[in-house]
Amino acid sequence: MVFSILLLTASFDTAGIKQYRIKKVVIDAGHGGKDPGTHGIVAKEKDIVLDIALQLGRIIKENIKDVEVIYTRKTDQFIPLEERAEIANRNNADVFISIHANALSVKSVHGTETYVMGTNKREGNFEIAKRENSVILMEENYEERYEGFDPLSPESHILFSLYQNAYIHNSLMLADKIENQFKKRVGRRSRGVKQDGFWVLWRTSMPSVLVEVGYLTNATEEKYLYSKMGRVYIASGIYRAFREYKAEIESMN
Repeated sequence: MVFSILLLTASFDTAGIKQYRIKKVVIDAGHGGKDPGTHGIVAKEKDIVLDIALQLGRIIKENIKDVEVIYTRKTDQFIPLEERAEIANRNNADVFISIHANALSVKSVHGTETYVMGTNKREGNFEIAKRENSVILMEENYEERYEGFDPLSPESHILFSLYQNAYIHNSLMLADKIENQFKKRVGRRSRGVKQDGFWVLWRTSMPSVLVEVGYLTNATEEKYLYSKMGRVYIASGIYRAFREYKAEIESMN
């Protein structure tokens, strides 16, 4: 199955032998500008994830010279969901990584989660997808731009999450590596790999993941993510997972 999926992104060398290369990664810092995302006592999601995204890009550029890093935003700027996906598609990216922070009314809940496109499995997953997709309501002419998609409707989420995703296997591979890094190397509590209907994942034409780096509503986790070192550790974990994913994909040449 992996081989058939990789054919979609195969390039050819001068001898006509298929070569699989991970050359471009788009790093998406969620929210921004007028959309602060979730928040803790002092931390705002848009600020936390922007710094992690920039740190991740810096580490990739310093250590993997043949990979081009592209950001959906590098400042506190509002970017529509549709445009985030289009940035990845226009640049023919090989991987899309969207970074977010979580929130829940139950303040004891903590841990990381990495999502891929898929059908809704649990009510809790839908609540997260609904929150991340609801930024659509802040955009002008969102009814026309998003073709009637209602971010608050379970039916809308289930409908478009049932679309065929040719990159699901590779997305799951990357997501699993990210959560393993968080658990084994970074020392965070991993809540696992999950699937649900995120607009930004549906619209991207490459393996894509959405990483929830922790719960800002948990005091201990907010303190960790608010610290510079904590954000560097999170970025380093995602980097090592990306490096492993790239090596595994290219080892199939």
